[in-house]
Amino acid sequence: MRVLGVDPGLTRCGVGVVEGVAGRPLTMLGVGVVRTPADADIGARLVAIERGIEEWLDLHRPGLVAVERVFAQHNVRTVMGTAQASAIAMLCASRRGIPVALHTPSEVKAAVTGSGRADKAQVGAMVTRLLRLDAPPRPADAADALALAICHIWRAPAQNRLQQAVAAHHASKGRPS
Repeated sequence: MRVLGVDPGLTRCGVGVVEGVAGRPLTMLGVGVVRTPADADIGARLVAIERGIEEWLDLHRPGLVAVERVFAQHNVRTVMGTAQASAIAMLCASRRGIPVALHTPSEVKAAVTGSGRADKAQVGAMVTRLLRLDAPPRPADAADALALAICHIWRAPAQNRLQQAVAAHHASKGRPS
């Protein structure tokens, strides 16, 4: 499974590609950040993020895109920018027929570190260890994107079994799933 992880943000949108399957060593295929100038018009920034995501999709051809689920913060402006960048990533993947999975920050932290309350340094350290890297990816947005991809690779088998069970249950009751 090849997954493009996207840590959405207007100024720095982290992207990372990981390949592998649950229970086996994982391989990082690429990591980086799509950057936009903070003083640029919002429309131009969204177009730049779209172009950046499209380049990553062209280059790495992932089978799935894992995006951080936007969560409520106290700063509405930050939430709006994150949601807009997230929507761009989902749009780019969906336009190509690539499935999209959303994972919460605590879900990603728990999958990678064992604690949903881990800090950025702990996530970076575990990503470094799990992917056998020489140093944590910088900035933290890049490491977070890799963590999203790892989280999805590890959680996908269980999520698929759960979805199949729900669909089977609905089918046995004569309801659409």
